[in-house]
Amino acid sequence: MYKIILLIDFAEEYSKALLKGIAKYSREHGPWIFTRMPLFHRETVGIEGILKWALEWGADGMIGQFYNDPNIGKIIEAGIPVIAQDFKKRFHEIPNITGAHHEAGGMGADYFLKKGFKNFAFYGFKDIVWSQERSEGFEERITRAGYKVHFFEHKMARPSELWYYKPNSIGKWLKSLPKPIALMACDDNQGQHITEACRLYGIRIPEEMAVLGVDNDEMICEFSDPPLSSVGQDAEKGGYDAAKLLDHMIKNGIHDFYDIIVKPTQVITRHSTDIYATNDDHIATSLKYIHQNIDKNLHVDEVVKQVPLSRRALEKRFIEVMGYPIYKYIYNLRIEKFTQKLLDTDMSVFEIALDMGLSDSKNIARQFRQVKGCNPSEYRNRYLAGK
Repeated sequence: MYKIILLIDFAEEYSKALLKGIAKYSREHGPWIFTRMPLFHRETVGIEGILKWALEWGADGMIGQFYNDPNIGKIIEAGIPVIAQDFKKRFHEIPNITGAHHEAGGMGADYFLKKGFKNFAFYGFKDIVWSQERSEGFEERITRAGYKVHFFEHKMARPSELWYYKPNSIGKWLKSLPKPIALMACDDNQGQHITEACRLYGIRIPEEMAVLGVDNDEMICEFSDPPLSSVGQDAEKGGYDAAKLLDHMIKNGIHDFYDIIVKPTQVITRHSTDIYATNDDHIATSLKYIHQNIDKNLHVDEVVKQVPLSRRALEKRFIEVMGYPIYKYIYNLRIEKFTQKLLDTDMSVFEIALDMGLSDSKNIARQFRQVKGCNPSEYRNRYLAGK
């Protein structure tokens, strides 16, 4: 029976999801004994104090936030397997619970591009790896599409200052940006900073500025005004995989390791991005109708009835603005909504199809396979693997 120290921020939704995954692995392969060490120990007693307690307790391993403390080598020298939840940068001498941050940034960019935006911005930190790489992934995809990104990336003196920002400087930057604009923040905390600053400076969300965060921390996203859209991450699987790696290191030696990569899953849309950037009123009306009725068995003819244009004229405009036909937009959005229900609920494929107004579950399953490369049940099982 292993004795494991957890030095994790138990208030964060991301960390709670990691803990769920760790607990799941422990139930299946343990049981393990855990002690939840508060983060202030790192600030008060340092690595030396943590190691002293670990040796007295007889700890077999640790998973925690060590904020790139160079003294981590003392734990390695003591022979205790340790895995770090990365922060400012990744460790080289121990494994990290890190993320596919470029992929998350690219997912945010694709989401905004599909909404027809032409102006883009990113808000984050210069000196934190997950912010830098999400920024790079976002910019790479936006640049490839032929647009530029406006940046506001500030420095942070201490990890405890993630909450801190200056509304005045951010507000001036936000007011200077071209409108309408799609802004991706490096995480949900920073996304909420943007929504707060927009309220202070009279910038309308989402009409003038659509705002997207990362991590899908529901408390923060719902606390935001308006509620914040966010890129979800499979942190629970990350926790499970981290526990599996720690088990491996305890059995095979502390130098036999690899990094744990937490993957983004999908964008969860809330009010902060519930808009479609176009100056064409007929296209905006069509898009609004499609999104409001995607949970019905929607057809192109119903969309055409919403505007004073012929089907041919609307199709031509839609392709010019959105890049593909109306039916294809409906198709893609339906698969996106289907995927979200598949991952967020326990409903069967048949039940999800009925919930979306579709009588033929086999047809939606076939369409899903064409897009995702596997059937819905296989996709759900892959997502849940390790949880």
